[in-house]
Amino acid sequence: MIKLNFHPTGRHFLQIPGPSPVPDRVLRAISLPTIDHRGPEFAGLGRKAIEGMQSIFKTKQPVIIYPASGTGAWEAALANTLSPGDHVLMYETGHFAFLWNRLATRLGLKTEVLSFQGHDDQFPALAGWRRGVQANQIHDRLVQDREHSIKAVCVVHNETSTGVTSDIVSVRKAIDDAKHPALLMVDTISGLGSADYRHDEWGVDVAMAASQKGLMLPPGLSFNALSARAIEASKTAKIPRSFWAWDEVIEMNKGGYWPSTSSTNLLYGLTEVIDMFAEEGMDKVFARHQRWAAGVRAAVNAWGLPIQCADPSVYSPILTGVITPEGVDADDIRKLIQQRFDLSLGTGLGKVKGRMFRIGHLGDSNDLTLLATLAGVEMGLKLSGVKLAGSGVQAGMDYFSNGA
Repeated sequence: MIKLNFHPTGRHFLQIPGPSPVPDRVLRAISLPTIDHRGPEFAGLGRKAIEGMQSIFKTKQPVIIYPASGTGAWEAALANTLSPGDHVLMYETGHFAFLWNRLATRLGLKTEVLSFQGHDDQFPALAGWRRGVQANQIHDRLVQDREHSIKAVCVVHNETSTGVTSDIVSVRKAIDDAKHPALLMVDTISGLGSADYRHDEWGVDVAMAASQKGLMLPPGLSFNALSARAIEASKTAKIPRSFWAWDEVIEMNKGGYWPSTSSTNLLYGLTEVIDMFAEEGMDKVFARHQRWAAGVRAAVNAWGLPIQCADPSVYSPILTGVITPEGVDADDIRKLIQQRFDLSLGTGLGKVKGRMFRIGHLGDSNDLTLLATLAGVEMGLKLSGVKLAGSGVQAGMDYFSNGA
């Protein structure tokens, strides 16, 4: 018999950029008895979840909730709006943009990938994974597409693999200035609930999100926020879909129900998160994450280590990527820290694997949580033989204690 012992004494520090730590209040809500997903009580739960997510996405349009991961939200967005062979423009800012592109090709779409055009003197091989979307590239490519063969532009809002948050407003402007009819699709899987996102105001056609990041829930729910243009496109899209199809969901959501079995207990937790956000106010939620991020970056700068994101104007409020010195395996450091201090850090993904680790500052955290995290990282770096310029813990304490 296999024995699992994941819970030593004390609380585990889950400081990866998702799944994020789940508040006790949400865990208690999830533990409520499951109810009939076709019964009268469920309708109220369903409607509250849907209306609450519209508020969080800042949209008056439908929000689809799936019992799935963020990958399902990717597929649903593409399958509901496009047809096999359609031309899609994707911008690669990191590993998750790369994975979304791979999924699109498996659906039979013709993808074209743009990436950062420029140099990085410090890390030449990582240049495209250290910066956000360059909207002017999207504009120029769409202007060239006189036949309007490009049906959608796909960008990642917060790239979880690199700690870069791209400017979605500039992407919308680029499409509009090019007078191009392409749909704008935005992956805000790790951004929603931690970074400012405004679906209607920013003119996004389909947005994707998931439960386990800024929404502070366990994995298991994913979301599509729609626009009227996206719904219209879904009426002629030809990629086969059944479970992912929006039309049946939109119709049944009017009564608070879904066509398939819902994740009832996760919906309990979701409505609790919706209440928590309403009580605090989303502006304060976003400011809190920005403050945490700045405190963590102060520590990384004090250590003298490079931050993965090379452009301070697009630093992520959700996570900070830390590049390790040449010849030092970041995964070895992560393993040591996990074993010695019961602290989990995010691994480097794709072409940055082994070159960096990621510190998540989202979910059920506070100043002391992050100071303890910085202490664990600093001890782990020292035990790994990394020469540090100074104390990141002290820099973090100075930042968090200055009243900011």
